[in-house]
Amino acid sequence: MPGITYVRGDATAPQGKGVKLIVHVCNDLGGWGKGFVVALSRRWSEPEAAYRRWHRERSGNDFALGAVQFVRAGQYIWVANVVGQRGMRTGSKGVPVRYEAIDEGLRKVAVRAVELGASVHMPRIGCGLAGCSWSRVEPLITERLVGRGLDVTVYDYG
Repeated sequence: MPGITYVRGDATAPQGKGVKLIVHVCNDLGGWGKGFVVALSRRWSEPEAAYRRWHRERSGNDFALGAVQFVRAGQYIWVANVVGQRGMRTGSKGVPVRYEAIDEGLRKVAVRAVELGASVHMPRIGCGLAGCSWSRVEPLITERLVGRGLDVTVYDYG
């Protein structure tokens, strides 16, 4: 039965068999260098290179809040770069995370995961540097991913 499984571990080393889709949240400024993306870049160069190219060429593509870029990182590994935060710092407009953008991104992730026959793996997306509340993100995951019959594993590092 599909659901969310919480484990201690590294989301860049997803557990289980078959195709795995690793989901994480990016900012809309093209910045890549803090938080979970550092671990991604240590393991694979493709997700960062693709994200930077996607941002650099944004005038001719779909780069915006709620957009998702799917990058193949290995034979059975895909990475979903979800643009789910405005900027990188908490300021007068609050935390950078944008729940509606994460929701839209997860909708797109669900479609692709079903196409790939993939399980979905992630850290607590948006809850690190982006400053979100897991109690607001978890229901989005349940609705968008688990509701589509997808198995989701959330990794707490350590």
